[in-house]
Amino acid sequence: MGRGVLEVHLVDAKGLFGSDFLGKIDPYVVVQYRSQERKSSTSRDEGRNPSWNEVFRFQINSSAANGQHKLFLRIMDHDNFSSDDFLGQATINVTDLITLGMESGSSQQNPAKYSVVSADNSYHGEIRVGISFTATKVEEDGAQVGGWMHSSRE
Repeated sequence: MGRGVLEVHLVDAKGLFGSDFLGKIDPYVVVQYRSQERKSSTSRDEGRNPSWNEVFRFQINSSAANGQHKLFLRIMDHDNFSSDDFLGQATINVTDLITLGMESGSSQQNPAKYSVVSADNSYHGEIRVGISFTATKVEEDGAQVGGWMHSSRE
């Protein structure tokens, strides 16, 4: 399929479900693309409607034209005295975005709302995410253009 950089703009969430023993949640998001993971900051004192406004970058290096490209966003509640709690997850298929970006050099999807699904498969809120993909040009022989230096010896 190709190479490039996938940028994920984590904007905010609304109507998240869950609470700790004090009745508050301190959510953060683990964004995963295949084996790559990025973790957002913990949103404190914003409860069920947190905002992050953070950008995460993932390197795409795929030769599988028919492969599925999915982002997984796991929303977690940070707890100081126990393990963090799973609040829900959103899954975003970015296959078409990457394909379009490979054809035209780049592609972008403005922030959109995605449903947050809890462990019991019920919907509990939404998360807003924007995504862009920028292709890396590769020459016919496989050399990367722009990041490649030629040195000659005399």
